[in-house]
Amino acid sequence: MRPASDNGAPAMGARVRRLWTVLDGWGQREWRWIVVIAWLLICAAYIDRYAAAIHYMSLGDTDDNMRYLQVRDWLFHGQSWWDLRQHRMNPPIGANIHWSRLVDLPIAALMLFFRLFTSDARADQLAVGVAPLIPLLVLMLALAFIARRLARDAQGHGWFAAMLLPLGAGMGLSMFMPLRIDHHGWQLALTATTLAGLVDRKWRRGGIVAGVSSAASVVIGMEMLVYLAGAGALIALRWIFKDGAERRLRPYALSLGGTTALGYALFASNANRMPVCDAISPVWTSILVLASGVLFGLTLLPLKGWPQRFVAAAIGGAIVGGFAWIAWPQCVTGGAYGMISPELQQKWLVYIREAKPIFVQDRSSWVPMISLPATGLLCALAGCWAARRDAERLWAWGTVMLMIAFAIGLTFWQIRAGPAAQLLAIPPVAWAIWALVVWLVAGRWLQRALAVFGLAIIGCAASMYNLYPIAAKAFTVPANAAAAKPQQPQLPDKRESVGTVRSGKPGTGKAQDKSAPANATAVRKPQPKSEARCRTQPALQVLDQLPPATIFTLVDLGPRLIAMTHHSVIAGPYHRNGTAILDIHHAFDGSPETFRQIAAAHGATYFLVCPNFPEGTIYQRRSPHGFYARVLRGEDMPFLTPVKLKFAGELPYTLYRIAPLVPNSPPLGKKAAQ
Repeated sequence: MRPASDNGAPAMGARVRRLWTVLDGWGQREWRWIVVIAWLLICAAYIDRYAAAIHYMSLGDTDDNMRYLQVRDWLFHGQSWWDLRQHRMNPPIGANIHWSRLVDLPIAALMLFFRLFTSDARADQLAVGVAPLIPLLVLMLALAFIARRLARDAQGHGWFAAMLLPLGAGMGLSMFMPLRIDHHGWQLALTATTLAGLVDRKWRRGGIVAGVSSAASVVIGMEMLVYLAGAGALIALRWIFKDGAERRLRPYALSLGGTTALGYALFASNANRMPVCDAISPVWTSILVLASGVLFGLTLLPLKGWPQRFVAAAIGGAIVGGFAWIAWPQCVTGGAYGMISPELQQKWLVYIREAKPIFVQDRSSWVPMISLPATGLLCALAGCWAARRDAERLWAWGTVMLMIAFAIGLTFWQIRAGPAAQLLAIPPVAWAIWALVVWLVAGRWLQRALAVFGLAIIGCAASMYNLYPIAAKAFTVPANAAAAKPQQPQLPDKRESVGTVRSGKPGTGKAQDKSAPANATAVRKPQPKSEARCRTQPALQVLDQLPPATIFTLVDLGPRLIAMTHHSVIAGPYHRNGTAILDIHHAFDGSPETFRQIAAAHGATYFLVCPNFPEGTIYQRRSPHGFYARVLRGEDMPFLTPVKLKFAGELPYTLYRIAPLVPNSPPLGKKAAQ
């Protein structure tokens, strides 16, 4: 008779296998609801984490502030649906904003919904906290779907890793965080949805999904157009080389053309009814509708074999390309930024970090950024090898691999492609995680050893934003070792060497008197990180003690200032308003007389200075004898009078009243007494 323990082990194993079979079947059937539950938990965690920032409306990006203001102006201030001009920027002309209204809808719906239960201010806070998390659900569902498609017969549970891996894609995930209400999150989610449509086994459904999501992304903005063009090219290539692939191409063409035309009719602003290149307009609407018609027409031709389809596709592409070149040559040659002048390019655009390639970034930036995409590309190559005997699955793998490679290539043009590269790399990585887990549980000893190594590599790639600072610190030369080397002369920090920043009376050049009140008119030294405090809601709302006026300040501070106050500004970082942007650059780079003349031309009555603001350091380095640098050095400007505001502590910025420009005004720019 065998011991009881001998009989219990097989029984326990059988029960575990039965339980796993039940869970496996339930997961395969209900994976969508599992994704929704995971999304709800993630939303709850991030809303709790960002609760304080949501309470203070800490919209950190200029575009988030402008989007918030755009929705409020439409809902509550009577601005037309078709009018996207920001009238409190560069008044009375206003700033031409190139966006569409599509992304405004969920934000507006949440604002109105929460107003049913709470105050207006709290409703706005909740709306901007919740709205960015909505496209995160679309992204998680799309990535999980792609991961299931890459698996053999949609088996396995790599989709579970796919829905969670965005948490490790730091640059991509940042576009979905609370308060990040700009359109980038929606565009990334729609790009992933387009890829899901490309690999869908149900061809008609996949064509419709790819067409609608591509068109919706274009209606929102042009940033992802290159990805969507690549997706359309892949669908056309599939039609060329695969008999019967018109079942995907035909619905794709109809949905792409129809949704683009409908989106233009419903969401294009008055300004975008002109032939502009940087938004949904007659330019891209006509090109995409023509391309859709050509693709649909190709599917109706009685073509036999891939050579005939290839020739027909080449002719169709030539027709679309020729039309674009003849009708809209400025957009074909210049792109979205073709309207930017060389001076604006030199003085402003070159300083925008996201418009620079990855190879000019610091190592601490590009290593975490590219780790996940590079890992995803390697996993995609392995997936292609694993699927080499399954033509349909191999096509799906090849499609995903090409999209990842394309996204990585675009980062060498601009790092704004980084979020898409990270997120598109997730499905292959998720497939590899599940394959390695299977090896770890059921493989031989060598497979288990390789699984441990592979999971460690993937874990490092997915956690690189947390691991790299630790590794960099560990391999940094200790300070005592560096001290043994010959000492080099220490140069002062450029942002600190420009001198003191005023908190009050100009021209004294002395430290603030300790006996003076907190907001007295004296000169003080810049406080570290005071630029972050300049953006805070409590600090800016103090400005509403003054009647509405035009405040002359930095370009990147403009959107935040008008979102939090009732004042107006000269410009924000929006390329259609190049003249206003250059006016600020000319004023800060030029003489005090130049500043005063430009301020008067714009009707500005106040001048706001924020110490250590990143944009301000550009003027100080570029024009050390310019107006902005001279103000920060403590030089007396007789036409600037400090303004006292009631505030419990010390304000992080300095506000001056600009004296009206009158004939025979006294000489300007007299050096402060030392």
